[in-house]
Order: sequence, then structure tokens, then C-alpha cells
Amino acid sequence: MSDANSLTRRSLLAGAAALTLAAGAANGQSFPSGPVKIAVAVGPGSSPDVILRVVAEHLSRLWGQQAVVINQPGGAGAVAIRAVAAMPPDGLSLYMALASNFIALPELQANFPVDVVRDYVPIGYVGEHPMVIAASTDLGVNTLPELLALAKKRKGELNIAAGNRGSILHLTAEWLRIAGGIDATLLHYPAASQAIADVLGGRVHIMIDAITSMRGAIDSGKIKPLAVATKKRLYNFPDLPIVADTLPGFEAMGWFALMAPPGTPAPLAAKISADLRTVLARAEVQKRFEDLGTYIRPTTPEELTAFIVEQQQIWRPVIAETAKKIN
Repeated sequence: MSDANSLTRRSLLAGAAALTLAAGAANGQSFPSGPVKIAVAVGPGSSPDVILRVVAEHLSRLWGQQAVVINQPGGAGAVAIRAVAAMPPDGLSLYMALASNFIALPELQANFPVDVVRDYVPIGYVGEHPMVIAASTDLGVNTLPELLALAKKRKGELNIAAGNRGSILHLTAEWLRIAGGIDATLLHYPAASQAIADVLGGRVHIMIDAITSMRGAIDSGKIKPLAVATKKRLYNFPDLPIVADTLPGFEAMGWFALMAPPGTPAPLAAKISADLRTVLARAEVQKRFEDLGTYIRPTTPEELTAFIVEQQQIWRPVIAETAKKIN
């Protein structure tokens, strides 16, 4: 039996039992009945992991049951996606998906049997990290236009730290090359700390990541943030220009969304979604997110679905241009 057929059969068999649970869960009476495992496709200590642990801590308090973070990196998210998809749709196993799971994974693994958008049940948006384009201070540039001009002058000589293949960091770097009309080499790093080390060592010229990942190097004067890829300036970094001032329409961010296994009943998903929004509304959570450079955008399951569709449309031209490189 194929993976897809097995998944469908498991979902159908588990669905009837989960519906009974959902009727009570929608009123907050019977959910959760035990610890809730939340998987994330990154290792401990990474930005999404830290964010998820903040959320899990507060969900644990709200639920009176432990919310446990499960780190399952590998396969651009494929390992975690498979694992959680095989779990019963009872809300006790959840997945915090990264933006790349919705945008790049379908291109990377076209025949992958589980589609996060098609098969998983949306819960809600957790947070986002706007992408910042920065340069080594050794380059002597202070603005994005200056960087692009230098990259064109030194054709093929500069390189960009671009994160793992298929990640939003990678796609943002590809978009910068396309929109900026520059010839620069992409260097892929599994962790921001490794990329920063190479920037400090003079081996990397340009870096794309969340500003918090580069904060120490920025404060030390080794990396110069040039622009952030948001629609408007960040309220806590008002002097940082937006990329779209130079490259119109350029918007890129890493974001995280809570999803439930295929077959999870809508009332149960709505209950978990409401609890997530309750947690994200807490002042201490918002302060912690702000300290981590993460921006909150609470959504209902329906709003999350609409947001995902919008993001796919934004990235589709970039994916089309770079699909061969990604694969």
C-alpha cells in the first residue's frame, strides 16, 4: 500500500474517534487529555525552536498539561511532516511548520506523499522573522543601492550566506540576485552562527537572515544591516530602510504556523487555534517575542489558509526561476 493510501486510511479510521473528542474539546472540557507533542523541523537552539518553546511553555500553563517540543530536523521538513502526519488526529500531536514547508518543499520533493497545505489542518500563525540584507563592514557599503552597485562592479566576486537549500534564506538570496541583477555566489549554511563566523573571518561578504541572528555581530560593528524585506519599516528599527525602496515588491520573511495532522476535526482545530491566540495575546509572551525579534500576527485557521495562498503567489515567480537550482 502506498504512503498516500496508508495516510488516507489512517485518517479515516482515526477520524470517527477524534470527532467524539472534538465535541467536548470545542468547549474546552476534554482537551487535552494528556501531554501534547509539538514537532518542529529544526534543531534545538535555532530561532524557530526558541519561539516554539516560549509558546509551548504558555500552552502548558493554559492546558494544565505539558506541551513538549520535539525536534525533528531533516529533509527540508520532510522528516517531521511524515512523522506528525502518521499521528492520530486527536490534537495531541502538532507540527509547527516553517514557511519553506509551504513554499519550497513542493518544488524540492514533487512526489512527496504529504502536502502540508492540502493534507494538514491549519491551526494558526505563530510569528515571523523579517529577512534582513546585511554586508560585512569590510565592503565599505552603507546602503542597499551601494551594495548592488558594488556587486555589479565586482561581477562574480562576492558571495552571499544563504542558509539551507530550499529555505526562505536561500529563496531570498535568489530573489536578490534576480531582482538586483547581480552575479554573486550563494553559500549554504545549516546555522546562522556558522555563516556569521565566516563573515567575521572575511570569507563571506553578504548575509541574509533575521536581524536577531546577526545582532551580536551588528552590535560589534562587523556586520552592517542595509535593508529589511518588509512592506514598511520595523517599529523597533525605524532607521532601517526597506528593500522595496530599492527593489519594488520585494518582501521576504521567515514565518511559523501551527498545523494539525490530516483528519483533525475542525472543532478541535478551532479550540487549539483559540488557545494559541490566547497565549500570543499575553503581555509576557509579546515581550519575549519582541526580545527575540519575532513579530506576532494572530490568525484564525481560515485567515492562516488565506495567508499561505498569498505567500505562495508572492514566491511563485522566484521558485519558477530557481527550481532547477533548488532541485
